[in-house]
Amino acid sequence: MMSLQHGADRPLVDTHVHIFKRDMPLVPEPRHRPQYDFTVEQLLAVLDAHGVSHAVVAAASPWGDYNDYTLASLRKSRRLRGTIIAQPSIERAILNQMDEAGIVGVRLSVISMKSLPDLDSWEYRKFLHRLADLGWHVHVHADIHQLPAVLPALERAGVKTVIDHIGRPDPVAGTDSDGFRAMVSAVQRGRAWVKLSAAYRLGGNARDCARALLRAVGCDRLFWASDCPFVGAEARMTYQESIDWLNETIDDADARRRIFGENALRFYFS
Repeated sequence: MMSLQHGADRPLVDTHVHIFKRDMPLVPEPRHRPQYDFTVEQLLAVLDAHGVSHAVVAAASPWGDYNDYTLASLRKSRRLRGTIIAQPSIERAILNQMDEAGIVGVRLSVISMKSLPDLDSWEYRKFLHRLADLGWHVHVHADIHQLPAVLPALERAGVKTVIDHIGRPDPVAGTDSDGFRAMVSAVQRGRAWVKLSAAYRLGGNARDCARALLRAVGCDRLFWASDCPFVGAEARMTYQESIDWLNETIDDADARRRIFGENALRFYFS
């Protein structure tokens, strides 16, 4: 594993960023339609400006399984890893090529789905088994109420799971929900990790939920992420604010140091 020195008040690894160009093909009825470019060069400049050494490029639903730009970008910098969106029919030979380029997982975005995919089907069991064999993880983007159905199926498949955005907690129920309890249980069983990210999208209880999660599971399976470039919220969010949010949320300096990068360096870059 790479070993870098960093302070408890600043990040080492940003585990959730996006890169794209405005001319990339969009899926039908995308959740967002960015009218600007955010290139890998721009990303690296933002990281450098904030002293961040490494980042993980998260696949984004507006472009579906058009992973071409991410793959080309990862080949330009050893500071980056990435996830893709893929159909479960994708062949192992293609996954092997992506692995060599720096892909470490597949993003499963079920947040906008009218019904969940059958993760116990033959097609998905084969797919998830291939991911587990590669040492990849499933990067889950789901609303909190979907987690009780999604997480057990992924656990049965034997694949590692990384849950986005504090599990997207309910803005009213907060920690008092079956979904939040399912997330905590999955982390405690040792097959799941959670990103403390995108609090600006989650409502007023995101900080309380992050603190409750830390109390329940400790800090070793938590990652920090910015969600840069804050698609759809560019005018009300900055990179520095995403750093400040974690500093204000987690009091313990050792826990912040691990969440800001040591955990992620081990998970994504070892």
